[in-house]
Amino acid sequence: MNKIGVRKIVSYLFMLSVLIAGQGCSLLNVFGGGGDSYDDRGELIGSMGRDGFEMVRPFGMVAVPPGTFHMGQADQDVAATQINFNKQVTIGPFYMDDTEITNNEYRQFVEDIVEGSEAELPEGFVVADLVPDSAVWVRDFTHHMGDPLMVYYWSHPAFDNYPVVGVDWEAAKYFCEWRTEHLNTYRSDRGLFPMPNFRLPSEAEWEYAARGGRDMNKYPWGGPYIRNQKGCLLANFKPGRGNYFDDGFAYTSPVATFFANDYGLYEMSGNVAEWCEDAFNPASMPLVWDLNPTFFDDDEPKKVIRGGSWKDIAYYLETGTRTYEYKDSTRASIGFRCAMTHLGRSSGSEF
Repeated sequence: MNKIGVRKIVSYLFMLSVLIAGQGCSLLNVFGGGGDSYDDRGELIGSMGRDGFEMVRPFGMVAVPPGTFHMGQADQDVAATQINFNKQVTIGPFYMDDTEITNNEYRQFVEDIVEGSEAELPEGFVVADLVPDSAVWVRDFTHHMGDPLMVYYWSHPAFDNYPVVGVDWEAAKYFCEWRTEHLNTYRSDRGLFPMPNFRLPSEAEWEYAARGGRDMNKYPWGGPYIRNQKGCLLANFKPGRGNYFDDGFAYTSPVATFFANDYGLYEMSGNVAEWCEDAFNPASMPLVWDLNPTFFDDDEPKKVIRGGSWKDIAYYLETGTRTYEYKDSTRASIGFRCAMTHLGRSSGSEF
């Protein structure tokens, strides 16, 4: 409850005390005999019995503060796409997973769905639609010995802390729905107000978070280079033709392997590209609003992906590079992370 509401109630209770002292009536009579009902005596004091709500940062998430930034190209448009001209926009406060969703985190979801303990499948879904498509390791690459990854990447505990792949946009969104119900079922059982929904980040939120508070920076780590002063690569990607291993990993890396950006977010560039909420439109930048912009189009099958992956060149790692994939496609290079809107004033130590 805000301070104004508290002052109103204190003033009202003081008025009641004066009335009680002067007329000898009891509090039970004033508030309706001690039951759940009460007599507001014709005054506007607000609905009673509503405890205050305080946002709690979900486990594994970091707070991304509100702010204004220049969304769009952070360097030359080397591909001459002309689809991401700069535009100043404002983003409200939200929470974001500090890493991509891992195989083991996603396994909790799959196991719960199979057991049917918390949620029924949406219309048209079957469990097979939600289990990661392991065949992507063979299907995505021509004449490539992907069989070991197809067999082990999703199922073996050696890869539990690696980002989940082979999940399409629809399955990623359903994971967010399940995660929301999973958390709020727990809170409801304890008499707590529900938390906001988990969801995919908007494209604007993703780019804002990736920049880590550094407006116009080319990469999440702040500088314009892909190596540090010691010559070490700063992300998991393809630094040269036929060269996948200079960063230490031929394929994906465990999450939180490389340094986080200034917001505490790991691998916002490289490792796996990430699904966003937005439908892809090459002309969306001038169409969307400049406050929490998101481009919705249910009829558009192409959805935005951001950040580049272990198999992409450095251009796709830039914070301002836009690209897409079809929403029903599964890839060995695409994963996701969740976001959650922060309710109330964005103040406090987290923001």
